[in-house]
Amino acid sequence: MKLTHMNNNTSTLALALGLLAAAPMVRADAPTDGALIADHQGYKAQQDAIQALNDTGRHPLRSYPLAKAQCWLDVSFHEYTRNDRGAFPDEALDQSRRITEHLLTRQSGTLDPALQTPLVNGADRLRPDLWAQAEALKKHAGFSCAQAQVACGEVELVHAGNEHRQQGWRHAKPYVQIAEDRLGEARELAEACVKPPVMVAVPAPPPPPAPPPPPPRVVREKIVISAAALFRFSRGGRADLLDDGRAKLDELASRLGSAYSRVDEIALTGYTDRLGGDTRNARLSLQRAESIKAELLARGVTAPITTAGRGAAQPVVQCEGKQATPALTACLQPNRRVEVEVVGVRR
Repeated sequence: MKLTHMNNNTSTLALALGLLAAAPMVRADAPTDGALIADHQGYKAQQDAIQALNDTGRHPLRSYPLAKAQCWLDVSFHEYTRNDRGAFPDEALDQSRRITEHLLTRQSGTLDPALQTPLVNGADRLRPDLWAQAEALKKHAGFSCAQAQVACGEVELVHAGNEHRQQGWRHAKPYVQIAEDRLGEARELAEACVKPPVMVAVPAPPPPPAPPPPPPRVVREKIVISAAALFRFSRGGRADLLDDGRAKLDELASRLGSAYSRVDEIALTGYTDRLGGDTRNARLSLQRAESIKAELLARGVTAPITTAGRGAAQPVVQCEGKQATPALTACLQPNRRVEVEVVGVRR
C-alpha cells in the first residue's frame, strides 16, 4: 500500500497498520508474530508523534519539516509491506524519527535533520535535474505554499534511488515519476503564491479645501492738519474755511477712498493754543472738529465719525510769553491743529 496523500488527516497509516495486524504479511525470513506486532507498534508510535506535532499548531503537516517526517514514514512503511529485506525501511523510519525528535526538543547546536535528505541504504542519486529543481524551489519566494510537495519530492527521489540500486530502472521509474509530479505541483503552488495582486485603481482623494484667507490687518493712522491751513485765525465754523482748507479736505476724502478698502471709524480731535480762556478754547477746538466732520460727510465719507475738542491740552510746542504778540502767536502755531485718526484696512 502506497501512502502519498498530504493533508492534516494522518489516519491512513494507522488504518493500514490495523489492516496488517488483522492479516499480517509473512516475510521470507518468517518473522515471529511478536516481531510483527513490535514493528506495527513502532510505526504507529511514529505516526502518533507526527499527529501530536501537527495538533499543536506550531508544526502543521504542510510545513517542510513535518511533511518530510511523514513522507519518510510513508516510504518506510511502503517498503516494509512489500517485504523489503534491506535496511531501507529501518533507515527511512529513523529519518522520520530524527525529524520529529528535533522538532520536539529543538536542541541548540544540533543540525536540523529536515534540512538533509541523505541517500539512505546507499541509494543511487537519480535525476540531478530534479534535485536542482528542489533546491531552487526552497529559495523561491513562494516556497511557503509548496513546502510539503518539495519535501516529499526529495524523499521520493531517495526512494527511487534505492529501488534503482536494488532492482534496476524498471522498479525505480514509478517513484521517479512520483517525485517529478510532486515537484511540478510544488512549482505551480510556489508561482501562484507570489502572483502580483490585482491592482484596483483608487480615485485620488479630493484636494484639501483652500485655507481661509488671513484676517485683514487693521491699521490705525493719525493725520495732523494745521488749523491755520483750514480756518481763518481764531475761527472754526464751516464758513470760516479757507480755500486751501477745502482743498485739503478734498484731498483727505479722496485718500480715504483710495488708500483704504475699509474704514471702520474716524476720530476728529481739535486743539487750540493757550491764548484765550479755557472755555473759549474748548468750544473753538470742538467747533473746528465738527466743521471738518460736516465737510467730510458732504464729500461722501460714510464711515462713523466722532469729534472731540481738547482746547489747549497736549501742546506740541512750548513758547515763552503771556501777551498775544505776533511772535508768540507764530510760535504757538503748531498747537492749533486738528488730528484725524483713521482705523481701517488698507488696500
